[in-house]
Amino acid sequence: MEKLSKEKYLPRFADEAIRQKLSYAGAVEVRGPKWCGKTQTALQQARSCVMMQDPDKRNDYQLLANTKPSALLRGDSPRLVDEWQEAPQLWDAVRFSVDQRDEPGLYLLTGSATPAAAPSHSGTGRIASVDMLPMSLAESRDSTAEVSLGALFDGQKDVEGFSDCDVERMAFLVCRGGWPRAVRLADREASLEMAFDYLAAIAEEDISRADGVSRNPQYARLIMGEYARCTSTQATQSTILKDLKARDIDLSKDTVNGYLAALRRLYVVRELSAWTPSLHAKSRIAKTPTRHFSCPSIAAAALGASPRSLLMDTSTLGMLFESLCIRDLRVYAQANKGEVFHYHDTAGLEADAVVSLRDGRYALFEVKLGASYADEAARNLLKLADKIDASVMGKPSFCAVLVPGGHAFHRSDGVYVLPATCLTA
Repeated sequence: MEKLSKEKYLPRFADEAIRQKLSYAGAVEVRGPKWCGKTQTALQQARSCVMMQDPDKRNDYQLLANTKPSALLRGDSPRLVDEWQEAPQLWDAVRFSVDQRDEPGLYLLTGSATPAAAPSHSGTGRIASVDMLPMSLAESRDSTAEVSLGALFDGQKDVEGFSDCDVERMAFLVCRGGWPRAVRLADREASLEMAFDYLAAIAEEDISRADGVSRNPQYARLIMGEYARCTSTQATQSTILKDLKARDIDLSKDTVNGYLAALRRLYVVRELSAWTPSLHAKSRIAKTPTRHFSCPSIAAAALGASPRSLLMDTSTLGMLFESLCIRDLRVYAQANKGEVFHYHDTAGLEADAVVSLRDGRYALFEVKLGASYADEAARNLLKLADKIDASVMGKPSFCAVLVPGGHAFHRSDGVYVLPATCLTA
């Protein structure tokens, strides 16, 4: 694969994270779903590379990996080993080389799957990791990038921003997804096909290659379709199993769990863990993660949805829009040294997303498909903020309602209304 020119390459927030980690770590692993742009992002900083999936050299590379893996690591640093999981023993070879050479910035590793057999050593202290997702709206230039998540955490009160994105445009962005190749396509219809191609590749090839277990492509599609129906909900795996059986798809619990585990290994599924703050009032906090694919376009494709059909089913569009916002917040949070969680409790209070930074600051988010729902969402967020024990957790840095487009503004009650198409890191 050739490196894209600076004119064609769309910068990613991961660029700076990789650059920073190369400054102190001997090796950096860039991991995430296939087609999300890992290789091109790594190539921007690599000075030499070996592509393990090169069909002309794959057999030779495998032979070297089995007999003398150090030979594959020879080259100018940082040396990129693309899709290292094709020969998992390379992980230990990289780790050993980092120990021997004892200097930063030696290797870049990219991987679209977690190997079924774990390497002998974890790589702790030698190999740092950077997670990548398909492009956020800011990276694909579908956001005006006028409102910075980092600036809001730093106390910015006055926000300005406007996006003319409406529900119809958002339905397209959901279905197209953040696949770099789709983003660069001028042909709208062609850009919508990539998510369907991705789904087919996962079902027909990758889900069986993930751990060497042969799996039925039809079952893979059915399970991904059922998972897609649970997008942005806390449906349990037992619920997914029951829903499959209700449709006369009689698969065992172990079978379904095996398929879902393979999808996680491929970074196709990216569930959102529960946030567990200290509360004033006792409430049981739901610990079940909310269900998300790494990109909402996968869910849309699994449902056979198009922008037009989603406009006729705003309930599903709302769930997929929430998943898009989670994808973007994960990208922006990582750029600010943070993580994203969700909150639900038995008292009915919830936050679709909680961005928690490494220094202890946090922010609460609700996602709504229309600004007309902002009042209810703001009240919910403020109730939750009052319930959190500020003496332990501190007060939230801010609360915000995310909507597709329109004006960004600061409400009189202190809650922000922010178009997802105005947001950036």
